[in-house]
Amino acid sequence: MKAYILIQTKPGTSENVVEAIKRRVKEVVSADSVYGRFDAIVIIGAPDLGRINDIVYEVVGKDPNIIHTETSLTLF
Repeated sequence: MKAYILIQTKPGTSENVVEAIKRRVKEVVSADSVYGRFDAIVIIGAPDLGRINDIVYEVVGKDPNIIHTETSLTLF
C-alpha cells in the first residue's frame, strides 16, 4: 500500500522536516521539500493501513514544525 503525505510546515523548516521523516521512517519511498501549496511531499510504502496510520499520527503528526497534512492513499 502506498500513501502520499502532503505537508505544510512552519516557514523555513521544510528541509529539516523531510530529513527527520527520512531518518525516522524506514518505509519512506521518497521525501522532498517542494515549492507550491505544500512545503513537502512524502511517499510511504507500507504493508497495510495500520502502519500508514502509525506513521502519519506517531511520526508526522507529532513534529512541531508541521502545520497541516493531507494524506492520499493509492487504490491499487
